[in-house]
Amino acid sequence: MQIFLPDEAATIALAQELAARARAGDVLLLCGPLGAGKTSFARAFIRALTGEPDLTVPSPTFTLVQQYEARGTTIWHYDLWRLQDHHALEELGWEEALDGIVIVEWPDRLGPLTPPRALRLSFSHEGTGRSAELAEDTP
Repeated sequence: MQIFLPDEAATIALAQELAARARAGDVLLLCGPLGAGKTSFARAFIRALTGEPDLTVPSPTFTLVQQYEARGTTIWHYDLWRLQDHHALEELGWEEALDGIVIVEWPDRLGPLTPPRALRLSFSHEGTGRSAELAEDTP
């Protein structure tokens, strides 16, 4: 499914819609070039899940992972931009994270640790806005 996102408000609305359906065990893989909306989407998704619209949600580019509590589960937000490959994920709580709700920016770094079931959101620049292609990764 391809969705045109003409502005930031549309990205936030998509994140809120998907957050309303999110459950423990869900994995969202956010793909796309720099500035295409991955972090904006993740920030809005986390704020919607926690019910805190003003929550500070920093990009985990340098920390690699941030955790948040919501709906009786943990949200794990990974940004794997700085990783060369999947080997460091064990130290970042990857196995434990899969019991919660997981958001991964730059999921190509997951390699063989890519979950067999995930929602892949591929963001791209489109004119003055963005587009997001949603696809379910299944075995």
